[in-house]
Amino acid sequence: MKSRFLLRLVFAWLAPLLASSAAPPNIVIFYADDLGWGELGCQGFTKDIPTPHIDSLATNGMRFTNGYVAATYCSPSRAGLLTGRYPTRFGHEFNSVANVVGLRGDQTTMATRLKSLGYATAAVGKWHLGNQPENRPTRRGFDEFYGTLNNTPFFHPTAFIDSRVSNEVQAVKDPDFYTTDAYAERAVDWIGKNKDKPWFLYLPFNAQHAPLQAPKKYLERFPEITDKKRQMFAAMMAGMDDAVGRVMGKVRELGQEENTLVFFIADNGGPTASTTSKNGPLRGFKMTTFEGGPRVPYIAQWKGKIPAGKTYDFPVMNLDVLPTAIAAAGGKPEASWQLDGVDLMPYLTGAETGRPHQTLYWRFGPQWAIRDGDMKLVVSNGGSGRPELYNLATDIGESKNLAGSQPEKVKELQAKWTKWSIEQAPPSARDAVRGKGAGKKGKKKAGKAGQ
Repeated sequence: MKSRFLLRLVFAWLAPLLASSAAPPNIVIFYADDLGWGELGCQGFTKDIPTPHIDSLATNGMRFTNGYVAATYCSPSRAGLLTGRYPTRFGHEFNSVANVVGLRGDQTTMATRLKSLGYATAAVGKWHLGNQPENRPTRRGFDEFYGTLNNTPFFHPTAFIDSRVSNEVQAVKDPDFYTTDAYAERAVDWIGKNKDKPWFLYLPFNAQHAPLQAPKKYLERFPEITDKKRQMFAAMMAGMDDAVGRVMGKVRELGQEENTLVFFIADNGGPTASTTSKNGPLRGFKMTTFEGGPRVPYIAQWKGKIPAGKTYDFPVMNLDVLPTAIAAAGGKPEASWQLDGVDLMPYLTGAETGRPHQTLYWRFGPQWAIRDGDMKLVVSNGGSGRPELYNLATDIGESKNLAGSQPEKVKELQAKWTKWSIEQAPPSARDAVRGKGAGKKGKKKAGKAGQ
């Protein structure tokens, strides 16, 4: 009897210690390219391309109806994701920055921060944060990199690096090599090799970016789609969905799904005209500041921690991934990091009931926007050229400009955005698409996917 009592005492003393020593979660970020807000099955707008594996993340986790990225195209979006800061704060406003400067050396990546917490780290896919040797992934916190330094074909990809072989660019000669499939294969292999420690996998696909290319095995799934461009887009989506399924299948095989925090996010809205990507009811597209530019598919799964099968309707940003991941890993985001993102977990669990962000900002050359609560003030290509005001709670498609009837709100939001903009750094390189301005030429090129 006495021994049982002593055992209970020992267990009562050890229980908190055992709970506090739970293994930190693995972290996966799937980052789609030029996807389009309306494309996934779980978004509920497009039905012609099944995405069961990606949809399962929403079924087992949470889908964000107001998920945003801090930039409207590729490189700045990635710079924001991996630093947790508005990319304009450190001059990373345009894709041209990646080519000329790269991710500025004084900016610390999520990989570096997680390595300091004992994580194995890998980047598999499209980097687009600098071709320079000092800016390649293995110099920016990743133990391993397998992918391309920038935009690339899917077959015979260019600027390709496999750091297991070399950190230098190498040719891919295998005629059957297809980036999306190869990225899934390497990701699965890497997870298996690092299963005995906490790991961080960053998997930025080049799907759905142009050029539209896919193997026959995926094209054959869509004989009913007669538009050849749309059929190719569908085939690419099938490949990406299968890749997500393969990675998550490996996580489940290892019995690690309950201890893995997963994000699926797109880097920006879809460039509809060039790839058939669909942004649902949203106005605008990639490289505009209307909702179709920065509003994206955004899903998070962490079984047992994030409520399953729910939607979250307050605005969140890709900048929130870093502080959420660091806090989940047992770290503490410091004030000195000057993050713009927040740890989402208290909001997702209900511990915090307010908005993660009252105000969100964008600046992309002469285009800009501010969302404060549900009110948005925007200047965008395809618009009037003057600030336009919309209530996103009742007008998701930005069709009813309220600027004329609410001049005081326009003045208030413009002043707020101007104050924020003054705090941002000048671009580290000029916009290679629009140069000094955004006239007709800029409007025409804004829909092209090759940027």
